[in-house]
Amino acid sequence: MTIKAVLFDKDGTLIDFMGTFGPATARVIERLAKGDTQLIQALADVAEFNIKTLDVLPTSVLIAGSLEDIVRDFAPVLNQPYSTDLLAHVDDLFVKYSAESLQPFPFTETALDTLLDMGLTLGVATNDSENGAISHLNKLQLSDRFRFIAGYDSGHGAKPEPGMVTAFINELGLQPREVMMVGDSTHDLVAGKKAKAVSVAVTSGEAEAVDLTPHADHVLDDISHLPSLISSLNESTP
Repeated sequence: MTIKAVLFDKDGTLIDFMGTFGPATARVIERLAKGDTQLIQALADVAEFNIKTLDVLPTSVLIAGSLEDIVRDFAPVLNQPYSTDLLAHVDDLFVKYSAESLQPFPFTETALDTLLDMGLTLGVATNDSENGAISHLNKLQLSDRFRFIAGYDSGHGAKPEPGMVTAFINELGLQPREVMMVGDSTHDLVAGKKAKAVSVAVTSGEAEAVDLTPHADHVLDDISHLPSLISSLNESTP
């Protein structure tokens, strides 16, 4: 089938994950801990985050988990019950500090515009909050490129479940194999597979190709290679 639409993950796919969220996570943790050095380290440990180097382990909840997952891990360390108020507070902190360190990839805007010029419809499906996604895309002046923007809290569920991908497919009235799900984590790819879309891995995030390849129909270095891949696939379609 002809590829007619592309659904993107955000962090590690459209924006530099560690360049953006490394500094932001450090600031969020410092604010939550209110300067308590032991609590700062405890929060960093539960997130598998190095507060000094701003690096994360591949298994960190920061990489593929939703904001809700992060807050559920933080709550017991903070000696607080998980609550919607705590979730909203942490979301506000991440939106504030990630906006200050926001780093798109240098190829992001050009790649998106090329795909639009090819007649494709674009969307975003992220395990960040919808508020966080819209904030980032607005700041980068990219929001108008996307027909669909969903976060884990938009009512479709979080990846690796297929809800966001299926919602995008249904909104456009397309067949699943006419849609690509593009992302840098196994959660993105599994969500795409479950929705029966074409799953494309990019290695511009924290995951290695060896981990992504078993879950992907195609593996690319980054989204700058998408136009040529889609052109090739569409040209080979009878």
